[in-house]
Amino acid sequence: MRRIFFLARAEVLHIVRDRATLAQVLLIPMVQLLVLANAATFQIRDTPTYVVDLDRTSTSRTLVSHFAASGNFRIVGQSASYALANEDLLSGTATLVLEIPTDFERTLVRDGAAPVQLVLNAEKGTAAGIVQFYAARILSAYGSELGAELHPTIRTVDAGAGEPAPVRGAPRIDVRTRGWYNPTLDYRHYMVPGILVVLVTIMGTLLTAQNIAREKELGTLEQINVTPITRGQFIAAKLLPFWVLGLVELAMGLVIGWLVFGMPVRGSLVLLAGVAGVYLIAALGVGLWISTVVDTQQQAMFVTFFVMVIYLLMSGLFTPVDSMPRWVQLLAELNPVKHFVLISRAVLVKGASLPEVARPFLILTAYAAVVFLLAVRQYRKRSG
Repeated sequence: MRRIFFLARAEVLHIVRDRATLAQVLLIPMVQLLVLANAATFQIRDTPTYVVDLDRTSTSRTLVSHFAASGNFRIVGQSASYALANEDLLSGTATLVLEIPTDFERTLVRDGAAPVQLVLNAEKGTAAGIVQFYAARILSAYGSELGAELHPTIRTVDAGAGEPAPVRGAPRIDVRTRGWYNPTLDYRHYMVPGILVVLVTIMGTLLTAQNIAREKELGTLEQINVTPITRGQFIAAKLLPFWVLGLVELAMGLVIGWLVFGMPVRGSLVLLAGVAGVYLIAALGVGLWISTVVDTQQQAMFVTFFVMVIYLLMSGLFTPVDSMPRWVQLLAELNPVKHFVLISRAVLVKGASLPEVARPFLILTAYAAVVFLLAVRQYRKRSG
């Protein structure tokens, strides 16, 4: 153990003296967290909307005001011209066109229903679906208000008595929704734990991937090889300083998430720290394994970038893994980021305990052991 700590101490001194590296490890991820937590969201606000109101009645104007007051839509133009609306849609000035037809109010009063057309810029895919949902929700709520005002009672003629009789109302389903774990539907509570995991992974894996490669470039690796230190001790000593830095960085991110974004901390921080310790062995072990395979720091950066892309796309950070094809879900089980994102969200947002996260934790433990052994074995092959 003394050999490991002596070599780890030398690595710590190297990191502390290199202030640029220290800032890269501790400060840059925190700045990225502050930015990405607000940028990486599925919440759509201030959608630019063009209104084509051919009815021009109090009912149609009230409908437009409902859209403007919702906070999800911003009226950027209004006229009776379809051509102008299409021009704004084509140029990107508008994302949604709300078309209210002629006789909208009259039809609504007479028939109890009236058409409204929504024209969406669907090139944005998922965002267009969310905008459509928001618009449909506003239309549904406004329709319910008008229904209560225009038709307080509905009566018909009874065929037997020939006198008006109240209509027996159609069966209704009273739906009441209650959101657990995130009742305010604040998307940052869902995103911040995942973004923090990814940032810690990127920084840690990139730095460890460059570590042994730098020793090769400087020619100091051969000097270390002639010392009595074993291969396992060498890899452990290289991993230990970055493991501590990773825990410090994770703790700083949790404090920022709690203070700045109001991220809930419902579970045990001790449990999260324990899982993080195992996860960092896996994440940093991947970086050290990359470092033993490549010969230069530039090669290490390219390989790390390739691994990080796979980590991100298959982590469930932006797209739920459950919605992916079955074969992709199976491959995602090999992604340590996916398991730690799942655990961090479960512990912080849901208040999960060890039994609830036992499966992903065991997978992370096995992954950490395998990756560490691979890094030691590969280093022996490259240096033996």
